[in-house]
Formats: sequence, structure tokens, C-alpha cells
Amino acid sequence: MVAKSLIKNKIPIDVVIPWVNGNDSKHKKKINSYLNDKDIVRIPGAYSTRFVSVNEIKYSILSILKFASFVRNIFIVTDSQNPNIEKYIKDLFPDRLNSIRIVDHKEIFEGFEQFLPTFNSRTIDRLLWRIKDLSNHYVYLNDDIFLIRNVKPKDWFRSGRPVMRGSWKFRPWLRILGNKFYKNIKKIYSKYNTTNLSPSFYISQWWSAKILGFKFRFFRSEHTPHPVDRNRLKDYFNRNNNVFLKDLEFKFRHYNQYNTVALANHLEICEGNFFSAPIEAIYFKPVNRQKNYVSKKIKLCAKNKDIKFICIQSLDLAKREDQEKIFNWMDDILNL
Repeated sequence: MVAKSLIKNKIPIDVVIPWVNGNDSKHKKKINSYLNDKDIVRIPGAYSTRFVSVNEIKYSILSILKFASFVRNIFIVTDSQNPNIEKYIKDLFPDRLNSIRIVDHKEIFEGFEQFLPTFNSRTIDRLLWRIKDLSNHYVYLNDDIFLIRNVKPKDWFRSGRPVMRGSWKFRPWLRILGNKFYKNIKKIYSKYNTTNLSPSFYISQWWSAKILGFKFRFFRSEHTPHPVDRNRLKDYFNRNNNVFLKDLEFKFRHYNQYNTVALANHLEICEGNFFSAPIEAIYFKPVNRQKNYVSKKIKLCAKNKDIKFICIQSLDLAKREDQEKIFNWMDDILNL
């Protein structure tokens, strides 16, 4: 049984985190059964860094428990895996052990088992609202997003409406044309005759806006926690089954797939029921950077007291010394 919120809050707010341990031998075997040697290079959505874990989930969850204590439940969505974080929660937040629940893909794909197994985060994201006992107001996080300062419910929901962080952008037609040109060049010259484009966080949000009739601009979210109105998304998918089922068959993330969070955001915009807020986040990608890149980012977070969230992508590819620097910093923030 998932615990009720220990902190009184007018609107119950849950957090959902999709997670995978790509280091797990069983997972590797499963994923490799859908790939050959050429596919590993040919399919951008199958690159190993999308699945490898360096225990970011530990810091992500502990940061939520420390800086967003009002959160009712945290659901970790995974494929027959367990992040084994009970020890840390028992030591630091023993009264929150029952607030964490592991959700298997089979639960959210009930009735749609034909799409399993899937290694596609965009496909998984589209079914998160089907988690049992999930609050109508939930916050979607990737496991590479961490809280570093206190967060209040109004940072995510105001008057029951999601708070969106991002900015308006014009239709990315030049980027789309450039991608088409690049795709044709790859078709001619690639060793593996690949025609696959790398899945784009930017473009996927435009596809979402386009589905809802936006023609010239869209709201581009940043790498932050994303509040979602579960019922609004559920009602839309129930009325538009073709949109719900679109491209679910892709085993790996695909360039043509839309972004479910962006779809939810644009649904709110269409209804006129949303709030926008400063981004209040800093993005790290400590791969092939200058020597002091990580130190400068950490100093910036310390200096700017408005920063509440950080996203650290591809941490598995960072130098060992940079990984240790980041984890030591997070240990200090969380008093570990």
C-alpha cells in the first residue's frame, strides 16, 4: 500500500520517474535480442548512454524527499528492475519508506502488451498516467534531474494548474529541413546506410504542438521537473485513440515521435489554464568539456539562490574525477 502524504497539502502531488539500469546483464540481453551489430550504430535511440545508470536515481529521490517533503508518493517506473534504494531511504527518511513504489511496465501497458518489451522512453512516458493510485496532479522527472533547494507546491501547481517552465519558439522549419538534408546525405555516404535521425527533445515538442493545431510557434520546455494534469491527458487520449497509439510500436526512441509532456503542456495552453514561471534550473552535460566545466557549474548553482533544479545528462560518459566531484557536491547538499 502506498503511503498517504505526511505533509498536509491541499492538492496531493505525486512524482513519477521512469528508470532503467542499462548495466544489468538481463536488460542487456533483452535489448540485444532486438539489435544486431549494425543497429547499435544505425539507431540513435539505441545508444547505450540512454540506458546506463551510475546511481543517479539515488540522488534524484533523496533530493525530492529532502527539498519537496510535501510530495505524497514517488513512483519509479521500470522493466522488472529495482534501484535498491531502500537502504538510503531507511537511513535518512525512514518514515517515507512506504511512499516509494516500483511500477513495472506491465502495469501501465495493461491491455497494450503487444508493445512490450520497449526500450523507448517516449513510448513509456505516454502511458505513465495509467499508474494505479497516481494523483491527478503529478510531476514527471527523469532520473538525471535533481532538486538542490526547497520547493513549494506552488512551484509546480497553482490553483490546480501546472506551472510550465520554458519559452515560446517559432516553428523550427529550418532545423527540420536541415535534418531532412542530413538524412539524405547519410543515406548516400553512411557505412551502414542509416536513414535514422537522432531523436530531438526540441523537435519532439514541435510535433506535439502541431498535433494540437499550433502552426507557427510552440512552447519549448526545458530540462526541469514537468507538472502534469493526469485527467486532462487521460481525457484527451480517450477521445483521440489514434494519437495515443501513434508510433508506440517503435522499440527505441524515434525522431518522428512526439513528446507527451509537451502535448500535456499544449493542452493546458489550449484551455488557457496554465501558469508560466522562470526556469530556475541549470543544465549540465559534463562530456568533452574544459577542465573546470563542472566546478564552474557548481559555483553558479551556489551563487544563484534562485536555482532549484539541475539536470545532469550523460553522467556515465563524464570523466571519473568529474563524476566524483558531482557526487561529492550532491552528498554535501543532501547531508549524506
